[in-house]
Amino acid sequence: MTGMQRSSSDLDVRRRKALFRSWHRGTREMDLVLGRFADSEIDRLTDAELGEYEHLMEAIDRDLFQWMTGEVETPAEYDTAMFRRVRDFHGGAWEELK
Repeated sequence: MTGMQRSSSDLDVRRRKALFRSWHRGTREMDLVLGRFADSEIDRLTDAELGEYEHLMEAIDRDLFQWMTGEVETPAEYDTAMFRRVRDFHGGAWEELK
C-alpha cells in the first residue's frame, strides 16, 4: 500500500479533511504513518478524538517521526492517548527504524 486506500465519500467534511491531510504531510514517512492510521480509524474517531488527532497533525513531520520512534522524548502537549494510539497502530515497526 503506497497511498490512500479508503474512500472519503461516506465521511463528513471534517473527517475528509483529516484523511486528506494525513496522506499529504510533506514527508513520505509521515504520509504512511498517519495515512494508514487514518484509512483504518478515521470513521471510528469520536469528535474529541478527532480533535486530538487534528492537533497531532499540526506537529512538524520530523519531530513527530522522532517521537514515534522514541528517538526524542514526546512533549507533554503531544503525549496523548491519540499519539499512543497512532504509534501503537503500527506495532513494533518503530523498533526496526532505530
